[in-house]
Amino acid sequence: MSDHEKYEKKEQGIPWVVKQAFNKQYPTATARWEKEDGKYEANFNYLNHKMSVSFEENGNLIESEVEIKNAELPSSALKYIDDHFKGATIKESAKITKVNGEINYEAEVKGKDLIFDASGKFLKEIED
Repeated sequence: MSDHEKYEKKEQGIPWVVKQAFNKQYPTATARWEKEDGKYEANFNYLNHKMSVSFEENGNLIESEVEIKNAELPSSALKYIDDHFKGATIKESAKITKVNGEINYEAEVKGKDLIFDASGKFLKEIED
């Protein structure tokens, strides 16, 4: 099976209401879809940013994530990374906005996703 056929097969499993919700917010974007932990995630480029958005099965938005420059992480998050992962490189960073307006930041370091609150306080570590 080609990569395109695999993509088409994955795309078919996405509920119509989820695709409609995505297309309403990002009408010009072309997404790669995946289902993860019971939610549907669209990965795409929009306005020169790598983004992803997650939806519930009923089409309700859960959160959006936009890639940011590492320097855009809160300074206390950068300090935490420097203190706990000396000399490690941040592979990528993102700003996560939940549907309720709550903002978190994510930094991928040494195969782990480090999650911080809006002020840069460390919240948790997720194995990537």
